[in-house]
Amino acid sequence: MNIKLLIASLLTFTATHAQTFDKAKLDQYFDRLAEKNKAMGTLVISKDGKQIYTRSIGYGQITETTKKPLTAESRYRIASITKMYTAAMILQLVEEGKLQLTDTIGKFFPQIANAGKITIAHILAHRSGIHDVLVEPDVLSQVKAASITKEELVAIVCKGKSDFEPGTKHQYSNSGYALLGVIVEKLSGQSYAEALRKRITAKIGLKDTYIATAYMDVNKNESLTYRYTGGWLRQPETPAGILFGAGSIISTPADMAQFIHALFSGKFISPEHLTLMKTIKDGDGSGMEPFLFAGKTFYGHTGGGGNLGAWLAYMPEEKLAVAYTTNAKVHPVADIMKSIMEIYYNKPFEIPTFEAMVISEEILEKYTGVYATTEAPVKFTITRNGGTLYIKPPGEGSPAPLEATASNKFNIQGVNGVTFEFDVAKKQMIMNRVGVERIFTKEN
Repeated sequence: MNIKLLIASLLTFTATHAQTFDKAKLDQYFDRLAEKNKAMGTLVISKDGKQIYTRSIGYGQITETTKKPLTAESRYRIASITKMYTAAMILQLVEEGKLQLTDTIGKFFPQIANAGKITIAHILAHRSGIHDVLVEPDVLSQVKAASITKEELVAIVCKGKSDFEPGTKHQYSNSGYALLGVIVEKLSGQSYAEALRKRITAKIGLKDTYIATAYMDVNKNESLTYRYTGGWLRQPETPAGILFGAGSIISTPADMAQFIHALFSGKFISPEHLTLMKTIKDGDGSGMEPFLFAGKTFYGHTGGGGNLGAWLAYMPEEKLAVAYTTNAKVHPVADIMKSIMEIYYNKPFEIPTFEAMVISEEILEKYTGVYATTEAPVKFTITRNGGTLYIKPPGEGSPAPLEATASNKFNIQGVNGVTFEFDVAKKQMIMNRVGVERIFTKEN
């Protein structure tokens, strides 16, 4: 056989094989997620900037009389993935000579603790020491308006003080990225929304990416957030303005995939600054983080808040983008992404049944009651409806269904790292949260 023809055929086979995956199996996986009420959302996979797969399941709005199906055009809050866009705009300003990575934030926010020591580079890499006050429950509960002024935002961050000397350690800070969003406004002379349009979306023709200015609006095809408690229950929203440059963007997976492909293709920043973004230290880059799927390293970001979530990942060598958004986290998003990648790369993968362990109602009834602890002024109420236990958190939250993993062990659907174990003899409920145990005793 002609050696040139042989090489050509091998190259053709390799290129074709790299793009071949079992779309039917991916459809089956999402069918099962929908059938078992384990997720609602949209997935887009693109290669070389072109979509090769898209799928939506569930609903963007559910009322007593109607259900509005999610589609590829449905818009979602992408939460902390916003940080990638903010970082890109900050680095554009550096390239324009309007800012240096070594500049401290004292010239912008002298009132913030350690302002004279905290550099732009520190904030980008989450090494600033700026306390993440914006996500604290008491702060969120105080924000009643749909938006807040930049002055109010900075004043809230100022209350957070400093957690450590800048540059000495890593600690994720939404507050730091909110400040970067304000810096974008100060140096560009435009609102963050207009800067995003001029510097990012208009450059590559993104039509569905913009800043949330209020609560989600179904008339704009924006998806509302839900939790599954035997039925889909709408969840309260955090006002969009509170996270600003750290988490206020609305988008679609299609736009997200276009954005990250353009970012890695040099459409927004130089190769030098792209390298900075994906240089990882203590598990984080500068507006970007790494993921390992099927033995391959991807770069991107995750986002989440309440019961919404998003994930954007890019594999530079294959120019492969995977964007997933959800308005109803039930099955962990990390597990969904892992499953997507295993199917894409034709790894051994069995479609899960999602069949819950069945515990007798007689046993479940023994676990019901009110549980309290001396370690904190917190009480949990455990109730039963048929063969399902429900846990009601302190305050006004709605009861959430518990899934059995053993006859006396349970977790909350869609919540990672939290388990509950019941000891009837001792009248105790042991809550384990990311390896930390707290014992609650049943009240008589």
